[in-house]
Amino acid sequence: MKKIVVLGAGESGLGAAMLARQKGYAVFVSDAGQISEARKVEMQSLEIPFEEGTHSEEQILNAELIIKSPGIPAKVAIVQKAIKARIPVIDELEFAFGYSKGKVIAITGTNGKTTTTLLTYHLMKEAGLDVGLAGNVGKSWAGQLLDGDHEWWVIECSSFQMDGFENFRPAIAILTNITPDHLDRYDYQIDKYIDSKFSIFKNMNVTDQAILCDQDFLTLEGLKYRDILPALNWISLENEQKSGGFINGNSLEITIAEQSVSIPLAILPIKGKHNILNALCAGSAALIAGVDEQAMIAGMQTFKNAPHRMEQIREVDGVKFINDSKGTNVEATSYALASYENPLIWIAGGVDKGNNYSVLMPLVSQKVKSLICLGKDNEKLKMAFGAVVSDIRETQDISEAVKWGQMLGEAGDIVLLSPACASFDLFKNYEDRGTQFREAVENLKSKTIA
Repeated sequence: MKKIVVLGAGESGLGAAMLARQKGYAVFVSDAGQISEARKVEMQSLEIPFEEGTHSEEQILNAELIIKSPGIPAKVAIVQKAIKARIPVIDELEFAFGYSKGKVIAITGTNGKTTTTLLTYHLMKEAGLDVGLAGNVGKSWAGQLLDGDHEWWVIECSSFQMDGFENFRPAIAILTNITPDHLDRYDYQIDKYIDSKFSIFKNMNVTDQAILCDQDFLTLEGLKYRDILPALNWISLENEQKSGGFINGNSLEITIAEQSVSIPLAILPIKGKHNILNALCAGSAALIAGVDEQAMIAGMQTFKNAPHRMEQIREVDGVKFINDSKGTNVEATSYALASYENPLIWIAGGVDKGNNYSVLMPLVSQKVKSLICLGKDNEKLKMAFGAVVSDIRETQDISEAVKWGQMLGEAGDIVLLSPACASFDLFKNYEDRGTQFREAVENLKSKTIA
């Protein structure tokens, strides 16, 4: 019986372990941290042996295959020892791919991939297609395959997940954009990060379809040195496209393989130029998959974006509180800052990932009246914006940050949580940060109430 070791007992790890167990493998799960009680109970019920708080080399290096959590860097000692021992180390998505007969729409990019993934899935589901949602959003793909397959799968792929791909092959692949992010995982070398993003195309052939942005500098740079086989479809905010999508006045026009749709811009429930690009990407993929114009327009109108992405929590005394906790890099925060014309009280900070804040300078100097630094080490933020924002303060308490936002805000202002940083210094993840922000905002009382 082939032995598989799963490193990490999170959502993807548990799903992979359960699918491997169902397929007859001997499975062992190892997590260097603590495993939740619910997951331990589930593994015990399936008689899947596990360990927590350590990685036992004897057990792990006896495996024939290792499925690694995307959150575990390849530089970790036990992973390096496995690689040296010539044990294949793959991702849960790579493992699940071998057990699905469905066509895959894979979506990656530094920014916009979650919105694009959710919108693509929504358009296809509302049109009546047999489609599932997996990857870096929602439930584990492997875990879902325990209960059955779909004709289509829409899968969000992070660079960390794609680093564990060997045979994973999408029928349609979307690369939304590439901007410097997670460079700490890529030796602070942008070329290595570009390589990771372009790996989504590496197993595709000429019958497959790729969707890219014609104005994204690093995507265009990446194509100069990399040959990809799928048909190229381009999306643009400025240029008409023969195959792809663009803005034509007040509508989105998408044409691929002699199929065309026209979508009124006014019906989009998601705002900002970046979300127009996301809608063009999703609409292009949905058109290839068989969604017609009528169904696409109906689906666009009923879409609701994910929590923690430019999500308005509430308005208090004329001040709007916006949760953009998913804005974990400079580019995402740039989109958020650019989306509002009102004066901003900006809450930012966390774990810096090699950020270059200079690209935010024009927006911050024009729009931000106060900067509230929320993190354990805020020196880089303070140094970057000290010359253009007169009021900068710092805290490690998100409730205090929210209260300061209310205190500083005047009617018409916006308090924007868009950290431009990872969350792990003070929070479990960006969802935890966003949830705590929402709770703090919901607990605010109007200043007009005595």
